[in-house]
Amino acid sequence: MPESMTPIRVPDRAALLARYRRGRERSRSLFNLLVDDAYYAQPIGLRHPFVFYEGHIPAFSVNTLVKRALGRPGIDAALERLFARGIDPDGADGRLSEAPGAWPSREAVRSFVAEADRQVLDALEHADLDASGANAPDRAEALFTILEHEAMHQETLLYLLHRLPFDKKRRPRDYEPAGDAAVPRREWVGIAPGTATLGVARGGGAFGWDNEHPAHTAEVARFSIERFDVTNAAFLEFVEAGGYDSEQWWRPKDWSWVQSGKIRHPLFWEWDGRDWYWRGMFGRLRLPLSWPVYASFAEASAFARWRRARLPSEAEFQRAAFGIPGAGERPYAWGEAQPCAAHGVFDFSSWDPQPVGSHPAGRSAWGVDDLVGNGWEWTGSVFGPFPGFRPMVSYPEYSADFFDGEHFVMKGASPGTARELLRPTFRNWFRPCYPYVYATFRCAKDAP
Repeated sequence: MPESMTPIRVPDRAALLARYRRGRERSRSLFNLLVDDAYYAQPIGLRHPFVFYEGHIPAFSVNTLVKRALGRPGIDAALERLFARGIDPDGADGRLSEAPGAWPSREAVRSFVAEADRQVLDALEHADLDASGANAPDRAEALFTILEHEAMHQETLLYLLHRLPFDKKRRPRDYEPAGDAAVPRREWVGIAPGTATLGVARGGGAFGWDNEHPAHTAEVARFSIERFDVTNAAFLEFVEAGGYDSEQWWRPKDWSWVQSGKIRHPLFWEWDGRDWYWRGMFGRLRLPLSWPVYASFAEASAFARWRRARLPSEAEFQRAAFGIPGAGERPYAWGEAQPCAAHGVFDFSSWDPQPVGSHPAGRSAWGVDDLVGNGWEWTGSVFGPFPGFRPMVSYPEYSADFFDGEHFVMKGASPGTARELLRPTFRNWFRPCYPYVYATFRCAKDAP
């Protein structure tokens, strides 16, 4: 059987149903954080309001699995078009304007959601997901596409919720952000030359997005990388040294963004005239100096230049995270064990980041901390296709629309990244001047 036609392994139906229900329950819990009058709020001008996302997740499942893959009829053609696809935020293009009156009522949305859930559950329980023939890979691909699509949009919801005024969301009773800790000294870790595997072979039996295929190896020269992510304390030095006033550290487009937006510090920081604060999910707290800084690619790359360093490439990140001194690679930065809370801050285990170096059990074979969890990590690599790329059948526009030279690869995971996305081949990407994501970074430099 050709590589591209090898079916994806479909687990037993009980596992599929449990995963789908778990995802839907998590989405409901996030929407339930909204107070009633926040449903049509648009806290990030370059994103749709919350109402869109409550309809988009199930609409995508209906369009992708129920209609396209299984050939069944839809529910409501108008709503399936309205909620079909989000937008690619570009900070240079101004706000996305959406009038609340253009959106359906919450009751109408939830009625649509309930029927979509019913139809997807029926498909998971009764559809021939392992049917032989040309459509078999498409059905399995569509199935995993909708499962991971929901997990990724849950992180989008967290970004939106983070920017919502505190009085517009319900604070969980057990919410307690991690405390500060001693700021570790800056350390460089040398990474020996070798190869890094990028991507995964098609038809290997497990799901991967089209931009993860096919597998190939990259030669990585000797380099050094910081053991810890850049902390708020380290980035504060850049701010206090006038980093946002010095054009020399910024790429031209990034400098224009800083000037036009009057950007003076990372978005997650707030200044009250005397002290710096961190904007947590449900309240402000004094800036935790030991936490990783969350910043845009523009800010990360400017800081790296100021430090006479650079951001690691995607291949260098792979080598530092999953490589083994000598030869070989392992499936997780820490080894073979399945991800758990001891390995890092991911899988919705925290509303906010935690001090760098808090999870030594997640350390890589080279001794580098927090490569998976506590914040996505910017790389200096432009998001693009691997040699031999082909768009996926179930969602052909997923990656191809973003191969424009304007997006940069992020690796690792954030506190709001589902454990199913922790595989080493998973790639995330954003535009350089989009500051809302849970993204941090660490510096790298060529070996002397």
